[in-house]
Amino acid sequence: MAERAMAGSLRGGLLLRLAILLTPLLLFSGWSAYWNGRAAADTAYDRTLLASARAIADGLVTNEGKLRANVPYVALDTFAYDSAGRIYYGVLDTEGQLVSGYEQLPAPGAEVPRTDDYPALARFYDGEFQGQGVRLVSLLQPVSEPELNGIAEIRVAETLGARERMARSLLSDTLWRLGLLALAALLLVWLAVSAALRPLGRLSEAVEERAPDDLRPLPLVHVQRELRPLVAALNQFTERLRGQFERQARFIADASHELRTPLAALKARLELGLREAEPAAWRSTLEDAGQSTDKVIHLANQLLSLARIESGAQSIAEGSAERLDLSALAREVGLAMAALAHQRGVALALEAERPVWVVGEPTLLSELLGNLVHNALAHTAGGGNVVLRVADGGLLEVEDDGPGIPADERDKVFTRFYRRDTGGHGAGLGLAIVGEIVRAHRASVELGEGALGGLLVRVRFPGEA
Repeated sequence: MAERAMAGSLRGGLLLRLAILLTPLLLFSGWSAYWNGRAAADTAYDRTLLASARAIADGLVTNEGKLRANVPYVALDTFAYDSAGRIYYGVLDTEGQLVSGYEQLPAPGAEVPRTDDYPALARFYDGEFQGQGVRLVSLLQPVSEPELNGIAEIRVAETLGARERMARSLLSDTLWRLGLLALAALLLVWLAVSAALRPLGRLSEAVEERAPDDLRPLPLVHVQRELRPLVAALNQFTERLRGQFERQARFIADASHELRTPLAALKARLELGLREAEPAAWRSTLEDAGQSTDKVIHLANQLLSLARIESGAQSIAEGSAERLDLSALAREVGLAMAALAHQRGVALALEAERPVWVVGEPTLLSELLGNLVHNALAHTAGGGNVVLRVADGGLLEVEDDGPGIPADERDKVFTRFYRRDTGGHGAGLGLAIVGEIVRAHRASVELGEGALGGLLVRVRFPGEA
C-alpha cells in the first residue's frame, strides 16, 4: 500500500519517507525526554526529601535519657497533602526503636550506597509502603548528649505521583514541540520539493507544446544537474526516433521512385496486349508481364532488405549481435543458391575448411552472402565459375570469372540505385545492400580482380572483438 501511494506523487513519496524516518526519532526523543524528566524530578524531589529529613533532625531532643522528636510543620509543608503525592516519615532512636512517625517504613538495603551529592549521611532508595511505590531517604543523625550517645535515623518517604506528573509534563511538552517541529519540517520539505520540481514542470510543458513532428533536442538550460541525465536520455530517444522517421521517409521515397516506372511499364504492356485479338499475342504479353512482375518483386524485396538492414544495424548498435560461425552460414547460403547456379549453368564452389567465428546479426549476414553470390551468378556466363570462400581472421571472399568491374567504378557501385552501363536490368541495390550490411557490422569491403579473371569481393570482419 505504501509503495502504491508513493508511486503516485514524488512529493508524497518524499514526505511519507521523511515521516517514516521521523517517527522513530520522535519515539526515541519521547522516551529519552520521559527518562530525563524522571531523572530531573528525582533530583529535585530528592533534594526536598533530604531537606525534610534535616528539618526533622533539627527537632530531635533528649529527655530523661530518651530521644524525642519535635517535627516542625515546615518539614512536611514542602510536600503537603497535594493531589499528586503524599509524605511519610519515621524517626528511629539509637536503638532502632520508632520514636515518631509511621511504622514499617522500608529500610535501605545494605547494597544502597551513601549519596555523594550532599554533605550528609544520607541514602536514597525506592520501596513500597501501604501498597504503593515510594521514594525514601534515610538520614543518619549523630546524637551526643550527656545522657545519650549514638546514631539516630530519620526516614522520609514520598509517593511517586508528583514525580510521575512532572515526568509526564516534560514528556508531553517535548512531544508537542517535536511534533510541531516535524510538521514544520514536512512543510518546508513540501515547499522545497515543489520549488525543485518547477524546472521539471516547465520541461513537461515544453514537451506538450511541441508539434508532433518537432523532434529537436530539449535544451539543458535551467535544468538541475540531477535532471540532465533524464533530458539527455530523452534527447537520445528523440534522435533515434528522428533517424527512424528519416529512414522511413527515405524508404518511402525510394520505393515510390523505383516502383513507379516498372509498374507503369507493366500496366502499359498489359493494356497493349488487351488490344490484340490473337491468343498468341496475349500469351506473349502475359510472359513479358510475368518477367516484369518478377523484376518488380525482386526490386521490392531489395527495398525491404534495405529497410530491414537499417533496423538490424540499430539492433547491433544496441548490443543484440550474436556469435556466429561464418563457415556454417556460408554453407547454408551456398546450398540455397545451388539450384539457381545449376539453372544458369554456373559451377558454385564453397571453400570453408574450419569454423570462423564472428559477431553479427544472422539475418543480415545471410542477406550479405545471398546478395554477393546472386550478384556473382548474375554476371557470370554459362559454364563459368563462382567461388565462395571463408578464411581465418573473419575473411569472406566471393570470386567469379565474369567481366568484373573497372577500377574507376568500384567505389560507385555501393551507391543506391547506381546502374552500370552493361545492358543489365538490375535496380542497382545489390552491392548497396552489401555496403550497408558491412557498415552495420563495422567490417570492411573491397573490390578487386581475382585469380579467375573476374570480380573479387573481399569482406573482412573484426572477429569476435
